[in-house]
Amino acid sequence: MKRALVTGANRGIGLAIAGGLVDRGHEVLLGARNAAAGEKAARRIGGAAVRLDVADPASILRAVDEAGAVDILVNNAGVLGSGGVLDDPEEFAESMAVMVRGPYLLMRHLTPGMVARGYGRVVNVSSGWGAFSEGLGGPGGYGVAKAALNALTVAAARSLPDSVKVNAMCPGWVRTRMGGMGASRSVEEGADTALWLATLGADGPTGGFFRDRKRIDW
Repeated sequence: MKRALVTGANRGIGLAIAGGLVDRGHEVLLGARNAAAGEKAARRIGGAAVRLDVADPASILRAVDEAGAVDILVNNAGVLGSGGVLDDPEEFAESMAVMVRGPYLLMRHLTPGMVARGYGRVVNVSSGWGAFSEGLGGPGGYGVAKAALNALTVAAARSLPDSVKVNAMCPGWVRTRMGGMGASRSVEEGADTALWLATLGADGPTGGFFRDRKRIDW
C-alpha cells in the first residue's frame, strides 16, 4: 500500500483521483483548503483529510508534517481567473501561487523522502491551455501558470532519479465547478490519465505531458 496526497481533493477531478487511488488499495490523504469539506469528502471515499491551502507556504509545511511519508503526490488544486493576463496583478499572483509555487514547495518537501525510499510518483494536473502547441489559452493568468507548471515538470524530472517519476497531464474539458456543466467529459474520464500516471510501473515514463494516456506536445 502506498500513501498518496491529492491537493484540491474535496470535489471535482481531485475527488475522482483520490477515490480512484482508494479503489486501487492506496492510503489517500485529501488536501483541502476547507477542513470540513475535506473531511466530508474523505468519509465519502474512505480516505483521510488534511487541511491544505497550497497558496500558503505555512499551510503546506503543516500539511507535510501531518502527512508524513508520501509516495504519490497529485498536484491538482487550481484557480481560474477572468479577463486578460495583464488585467489583474492579484489574480495573476494567485494563479502562480496555487498552480506553480504550491506544487513546487510540495515537491521540494516530499520528493527527498521518495528518493530515499526508491519510489515516487508526482502528477501535475495541467491543461492544454498551458501548452504552447495548443496556443496557450485560458483567462487571466491560468494559461501562463499551467505553462510554468509544465516547465517545472520537465525540470524536476530531469533533477530526480528515474525511480521518482514526474509527469504532467491534461484532463480535457471536464464537468466540474470550474469546467461547467456543458463540458464534454465526466470527472472519471478527466481523472483517468492522472490515475495511470500516479500508479506507473518502474518502466513508465517521466518528464512527459499526457492526455488520454498518450503523450502530447508541450
